[in-house]
Amino acid sequence: MTPLQRYIAEEIAIDHADGLLSRREALRRLGLIGLGVAAASSLLAACSTDSDESPTSAPVTPGGATPPPPGAADAVGTEAVTFPGPDGRVLQGAWADAASPRGTVLVIHENKGLTDHIRSVAGRFAGAGYSALALDLLSEEGGTATFTDQAQATAALATVPPARFVADMKAGIDDLGRRVPDKKMAAVGFCFGGGMVWQLLASGEPRLAAAVPFYGPLPEGADFSGSKAAVLAIYAELDARVNASRDAAAAALAKAGPPHEIVTVPGADHAFFNDTGPRYNATAAAEAYERVLAWFGEYLG
Repeated sequence: MTPLQRYIAEEIAIDHADGLLSRREALRRLGLIGLGVAAASSLLAACSTDSDESPTSAPVTPGGATPPPPGAADAVGTEAVTFPGPDGRVLQGAWADAASPRGTVLVIHENKGLTDHIRSVAGRFAGAGYSALALDLLSEEGGTATFTDQAQATAALATVPPARFVADMKAGIDDLGRRVPDKKMAAVGFCFGGGMVWQLLASGEPRLAAAVPFYGPLPEGADFSGSKAAVLAIYAELDARVNASRDAAAAALAKAGPPHEIVTVPGADHAFFNDTGPRYNATAAAEAYERVLAWFGEYLG
């Protein structure tokens, strides 16, 4: 398996260990990304053992009813857009236009593709003053909406070379520059998308003023020396798998020398920011959102 396939496979296995997927469904999803029954069963067993040794996640909504997701009250609507991609390809996305933009943000989705949740995140950033483009990294496959089975969308993402994702993200930055000229740009990604933000930084992309990877896997041998972005890396206390690369991320950032901060949110688990998912933690999400806006205020304007 490639590192990306391994990350997605482990995510499926941990979802099973945490009771979010049945064994049958987990085996089906692992099969879609190329694991045979024996290898898939071994992975499920290993991750179940690890899960037994891990702390239990905090409740989704500590202390009462769930408040609206952070930023939802001021969110603006998004519109479906297309724009030029590498090699003559057409890319898809969701665009949210701030009334008086202070900067712009490229939003990178989880391994489910461009969902309504990610569209809403773009709209929330626009409501806070940062025009946002949520990029669909399945554009070449026809777009996320062409997949009626979400597991098939995840499997499709697992087969794409990271170099294509990086090229598509750079095209997204091109589009941000066309739509809102002369404003500083940032990239934000979640889970798989957090890993993509790390990949973008490691590519030496010089145009980003800020970057916020949420609980994203670090590329092997990551070198951020070509990037100028101020990095706010957000981790979750209970996310042992992704946290295993946190020290390496800190070392790579320290070596490269950009402004950076690494935040581990207490009591939160992987994907805590996704208000449509089972690990959503409203308190943690609100705290992280305020940190992101403060970071943007300092490094975008």
